Amino acid sequence: MNLGYIKLYRKVTSSFVWTNSDMFKLWILCLMKASHEDRKFLFNGQEVRLTSGQFVTGAHAIAKEYNEGVPSDKAIAWRTLWRWLKKFENEELLTIQSNARYSVITIKNWSDYQSSDKPLTSDGQSGDKPLTTYKNDKNDKNEKNNNITSKKSKKRIYSDDDPNKKLAVLLFKLIQKNQNIKEPDLDKWANTIRLTIESDKRTGKEVQDMIVWATSNDFWSGVILSATSLRKHFDKMLAQKNKRKQQSVSDEELPETGEEW
Repeated sequence: MNLGYIKLYRKVTSSFVWTNSDMFKLWILCLMKASHEDRKFLFNGQEVRLTSGQFVTGAHAIAKEYNEGVPSDKAIAWRTLWRWLKKFENEELLTIQSNARYSVITIKNWSDYQSSDKPLTSDGQSGDKPLTTYKNDKNDKNEKNNNITSKKSKKRIYSDDDPNKKLAVLLFKLIQKNQNIKEPDLDKWANTIRLTIESDKRTGKEVQDMIVWATSNDFWSGVILSATSLRKHFDKMLAQKNKRKQQSVSDEELPETGEEW
């Protein structure tokens, strides 16, 4: 792997990858493997051309890199690692293009997050200021801009007895059964659920049923970690739910919000 550095944005702490240290390690490995520039090289005897933000790997190849130096009893199986990569793809962190010999993984929005601000000298500093000083100045400017934005935007507050807020609380409690996550901004979740109902033309009962189904499904319980991901994957989950024709659960067994939908 080439020497150098990557940028790591603080907002990663609010991502689902932050809740699992092994999964977070895989995401960092992907960022470190991604090419910073267009290039070509040989992989398994075949020439591969890459653009910035891409890297070539295979299920067994990435498992070998991931588990290097790790005791065998703590190594992560290649099947698990590849399932996590597919989850990254479902959450639109990256894309995977595979053929019979290898897979090309592309980090989404790479140029937005990893482009160089200033050229570095051989000692790792920019021509006129140390890199750390420049970064701090830039962060201060970003914080000021964020403060201006926050003053302009008015956040919608939902009461505890609001149906949308109750669904947001239900979603959070059911996610907590599967994932160790911090309590989110429930007003923001409630607003997303309101949009799911009003803009996407769904009923409150449909959203409630989907929350219960998704958080109990073996696959979707690891994907639906917020109201945003619920809304994003709603159509896909609904099609899968209908296709499998799962047995209906009685109203008495469903977690209730107390609302008459």
